[in-house]
Amino acid sequence: MSVQVEKLEHNMAKLTIEVEASKFDAAMKKAYNKKKGSFNLPGFRKGKVPMYIIEKEYGAGVFYEDAANELMPEAYAAALEESGLEVVSRPEVDVTQIGKGQNFIFTAEVAVKPEVKLGEYKGLDVQMDSVEVADEEVEAKLKEAQEQNAREITVEDRAVQDGDIITLNYAGTVDGVAFEGGKGEAYPLVIGIGSHTFIDNFEEQLIGVEIGGEKDVEVTFPEEYHAPDLAGKAAVFHVEVLGIKEKQLPEIDDDFAQDTTEFDTLEEYKNDIKEKLATAKEEQAKSAAENALIEQIVESSEMDIPDAMVDFQVDQMVDEFKQRLSYQGLSLEQYVQFSGQNMDALRENMKGDALKRVQGSLVLEAIVAAENIEANEEDLKKEFEKMAQMYQMEASQIEGMIPEEQKENMKKDIAVQKAVEFVLDQANVTEATEELDFEEK
Repeated sequence: MSVQVEKLEHNMAKLTIEVEASKFDAAMKKAYNKKKGSFNLPGFRKGKVPMYIIEKEYGAGVFYEDAANELMPEAYAAALEESGLEVVSRPEVDVTQIGKGQNFIFTAEVAVKPEVKLGEYKGLDVQMDSVEVADEEVEAKLKEAQEQNAREITVEDRAVQDGDIITLNYAGTVDGVAFEGGKGEAYPLVIGIGSHTFIDNFEEQLIGVEIGGEKDVEVTFPEEYHAPDLAGKAAVFHVEVLGIKEKQLPEIDDDFAQDTTEFDTLEEYKNDIKEKLATAKEEQAKSAAENALIEQIVESSEMDIPDAMVDFQVDQMVDEFKQRLSYQGLSLEQYVQFSGQNMDALRENMKGDALKRVQGSLVLEAIVAAENIEANEEDLKKEFEKMAQMYQMEASQIEGMIPEEQKENMKKDIAVQKAVEFVLDQANVTEATEELDFEEK
């Protein structure tokens, strides 16, 4: 195999990879052996049709694609190793020569990691928000815990009130015609005036309806509604209330703390909430300051980032977004449909953040190199311990499950995080203060 590398503009490179004809012919033979059972020709038993007969019947290139797919991954990986390029995108592949008895030639156009001319990264000025936890924030957290521990009591002797949890059947029409998605049976709905869980003032109109009662609810779909055929349209929902439950909230006292937490008193529980809120705010303030410093370094640094590198980062962000949606029981296709946009628009919206991620990663990696920052075995051990705590396993088990290549990648990530901490340690940090308005009223 031979490899030729052509440097292109904007940190792109084109690899021309040539594989010996003998290897291509062997790959064709392998493709034939895999697929021969799928060919049925008169005069031959299934799976016994000779290769040359299949080629004659279906064309000389019948096995070309499978043979190419067999060869390319290994040949591409070997070409990267031989070339020494640090590739930061998926390859754009083009086959330039393919045929039985010929060398197999293909090209792979890739983005190469750009060189970074670092700007100033020591002694930068940054503000960090001061951390204060108000009593109202603690009370809000207690209220959340109270709501989470509420009991639902079935109601039989009154009509629907604000705050109730009702079960209903509904069927919607626009201009007297039913529409897709406009019907539901035994649907649970929390009545919250002003919450607009359903469109417009749907919930408010159910106040006062008795169990078993029916009502026509008149609403208007918002102009930006995800279904264009319903956007801005007036609709009528025929609703039947099947049942009513009300929330019974527990008293927030020492008993509540004992029943729902590991604390004996409400005061201890409040102090714990306050500490956790303070820790979270400190982490947020630190993260915001770190991001502000990285932005400053990016602005003063020089790098020529290829579009393909940004596109590759967008691919990763789409995958992350897809995974987050799956936790909510949604597919990416459903989200795109509900949001009224297409994949191209979704990707375009992500490009700005993708570019920032790429720029931030490049300058931090450059700082790692400039300051000889490394992750040692102790750093790696701490990471295993964090993972062990997360998955409720022993750290030694986690360590044994992770291959060496992944451990090296973990070390690189740890070194980058150390670079972030280094930049913050070297910065001139001042406390951000809220500007007061002294203008006379």
